[in-house]
Amino acid sequence: MPRVADHDERRHQVAAAVGRLIAGGGLDGVTVAKTATEAGISVGLVQHYFRNKDEMLLFTYEQVLEQIERRVTALVERSESVGTRIEHIVLDALAESMPLDDERLQEWRVALAFTGRAADDARLGKAKVAALCRTRSLLAKAITNAQECGEVPPATDPAREAARIAAYTEGLTTHLYADPAGMPPPAALAALGDHLASVFTGDCRLRRRAPGERPA
Repeated sequence: MPRVADHDERRHQVAAAVGRLIAGGGLDGVTVAKTATEAGISVGLVQHYFRNKDEMLLFTYEQVLEQIERRVTALVERSESVGTRIEHIVLDALAESMPLDDERLQEWRVALAFTGRAADDARLGKAKVAALCRTRSLLAKAITNAQECGEVPPATDPAREAARIAAYTEGLTTHLYADPAGMPPPAALAALGDHLASVFTGDCRLRRRAPGERPA
């Protein structure tokens, strides 16, 4: 067990170093030698765990997705325990993948570097497609749940609406990342909130309301 734990710790150590290098200078600044220096380990040890740059990038990207998923899972559990509208849970969950602070900015830069690299690498491309499909699937599930409680009209196509929300969010995120002055975080979140409000138009029949609270 200690050997397995050490193996995982080293791989995570390398992934963290790759993330910092990408945040500081983009993907071009990532080499095995620079990663080893950033991680504080030898080049040989890096090469023991990763054969090349793409393997390091793939693992780093997967770690970013896991980090976001852990935050979203915790957020959903907290929100559901107090009866938060699904619309608002979706908004908060989507915000976890937007560059709204230093941690999420670094994650977004890793994802952006990975997307560019995935265009020319079938293995990386497959991982990117899987991530996109999972996002749409989770959104479709949230919309289906919202239909059952009354927040979303029954005639709405969950898969189609999930694709629209995912695309809208990615577009906003690109503007937020590339032009934070022209699309500051409050404006991006407000625009996303407005879009979700056009989908989640009903009142949840199951949601607990605070005394005196009006229907949404």
